[in-house]
Amino acid sequence: MSQVALRVDGISKRYRLGGLQPYQTLRDTIVDFVRQRPMKQADKPEFWALRDVSFELKEGEVLGIVGRNGAGKSTLLKLLSRITTPDSGRIEVCGRIGSLLEVGTGFHPELTGRENIYMNGILLGMTRSEVQRKFDEIVDFSGVEEFLETPVKRYSSGMRVRLGFSVAAHLEPEILIVDEVLAVGDAEFQRKCLGRMNAAASEGRTVLFVSHQMEAIQSLCSRAVWLENGGVRQDGNADQVVSSYLASTRETARTELGSRTDRSGRGGMKVNRVEVSDGEGHPAATGNPSQIRIEFQSEKLERASVMVRIGVRDSLDRTLTLLSNELTGEELSINSVSGCRHVLLCQIPRLPLVPGEYALDIALWSNGYLEDKVFRATAFEVVSGSFFAKGKDHHVGVVHIDQTWIHG
Repeated sequence: MSQVALRVDGISKRYRLGGLQPYQTLRDTIVDFVRQRPMKQADKPEFWALRDVSFELKEGEVLGIVGRNGAGKSTLLKLLSRITTPDSGRIEVCGRIGSLLEVGTGFHPELTGRENIYMNGILLGMTRSEVQRKFDEIVDFSGVEEFLETPVKRYSSGMRVRLGFSVAAHLEPEILIVDEVLAVGDAEFQRKCLGRMNAAASEGRTVLFVSHQMEAIQSLCSRAVWLENGGVRQDGNADQVVSSYLASTRETARTELGSRTDRSGRGGMKVNRVEVSDGEGHPAATGNPSQIRIEFQSEKLERASVMVRIGVRDSLDRTLTLLSNELTGEELSINSVSGCRHVLLCQIPRLPLVPGEYALDIALWSNGYLEDKVFRATAFEVVSGSFFAKGKDHHVGVVHIDQTWIHG
């Protein structure tokens, strides 16, 4: 019978909103302690990032953690990695933990890639001899061999990520904690990452994996935990948990947008409605002209240059593409008056999406400032249509690609 590698028992983590604790000198702290006065606390509301979270992870088990942004996933990983401590509850660990949270953290920009491999490896808990023994594997995995003697400050962000993951991936802990590494790097490197985690699992190591990519959770993990508002909403078979989570995200996307509170930005503008249609009140259809109608309200008086970003998600919660006037170079200027309503249209001459259910993330920027951002702001359905004017319509995959065939 497998032994427990990690036990989380009723952990909670609280943060105080609105800034740091008020300044106190060492003398003030000592006087308060001697006089048994309570420490001064900032008069700020409290926020519970995690509340009474419990689960066990057995040796050799691969556990996925899913949940929306702000659900508590990153806080949980920081607690497990001992970056911070819980306010209540216990964490019991059997074995050495290796954490791949923010890959590349600790790289010195003035040092070369070679020097940073040694420094970062030692910071992550390897001995110098371990790093030396694995050096060639790390370099080969990262794909930055020809830039080893170049200072890291001259690396692209992708190169830094690849090198950071390569160092961290060659740790040999009993418990491996991985946070969303598949969100960075190109497709080939992402396949390498998946392969490395598969190898760790097949070697009998315990893996805890956080990702927004549901396919990765289903392919790597036998079990999943769904976090919501800092607590465990579901713990069980990975396929079942992912299915429940995706159903919940679709339900959220159908909630009236104006009443949603799960949004970010400074609030100078607020998106109240997003609608996808053919422009005449009918559902969007594959291959037909379509439009996205965005209604928003301004909360202040100013002339604004507006930039919109729309992320398109499929039924597996994968981000498929980005729509933005920033990409097309089209300027959207409005005269903003407090309480005034505005409408923006994104017109798509020929919708390439195959029939199915989709959702949109939306972010609204004004004069360089993020005003409003909502994940899964709306859900919509694409109905069957004809993408190609002639020939057969085989709706395979996610999108159609315009193409022409000739005899060479």
